[in-house]
Amino acid sequence: MTTATPPRDPEARGVRLVVVLLTLTMVSGLIDAVSFLGLGHVFTANMTGNVVILGFAAAGTPGFSVPHTATSLACFLLGALVGGRVSARFWGRSRRTWTRVTLAVEAVLVATAAAVALDRPDGTATTYTLIALTAFAMGLRNANVRKLGVPDLTATTVLTTTLTGLVAESRFGDGTARHSPRRAAAVVAMLAGAALGAWLALHHDLGIPLLVAAAVSGVLAVAASGRE
Repeated sequence: MTTATPPRDPEARGVRLVVVLLTLTMVSGLIDAVSFLGLGHVFTANMTGNVVILGFAAAGTPGFSVPHTATSLACFLLGALVGGRVSARFWGRSRRTWTRVTLAVEAVLVATAAAVALDRPDGTATTYTLIALTAFAMGLRNANVRKLGVPDLTATTVLTTTLTGLVAESRFGDGTARHSPRRAAAVVAMLAGAALGAWLALHHDLGIPLLVAAAVSGVLAVAASGRE
């Protein structure tokens, strides 16, 4: 008598979400390096920094722009709104499918930004287009990441909470941390992405680091699973 093999869970096929989210954290560092160094001292992934920068700009601090920062904030929030609406409608069907779809949309948006940067590297319209596309993509992604709810990786664009938990809940703090390797990996990932993005932005056209970011998101869109 043979025992039937249970069907394989389709959600488990692909790269685990922990790896996906850590890789996306690296992409966030890359994109913020591009936006801050190449688009007039504005972030399009890290909105905490943007709120502070908006305050600087509003006070007339040289080197910062209210229109640039406000555009980034508005497009990020719009992306998050769209992500929230879509996830509310389709989330229950397949975690894996929803993750792949949102990553594919991110890849298309960032690739479009890269194409614009390579075709028209200079000009006010190009700057605003790149800010809008990348900020919208990051907002859409963050809405999805929040919905996934993977412990210690519920955001891929900021590290304040991650760094606080890494130290405060370590064995030298209250000793309650259970996922500190993820937190440490997230910090390293963003640092690596920022360093790569800065190097590419300083030595190449802005379209090149954006192409790298789009390619990484595109690969994850094909490979991500629905399991943690």
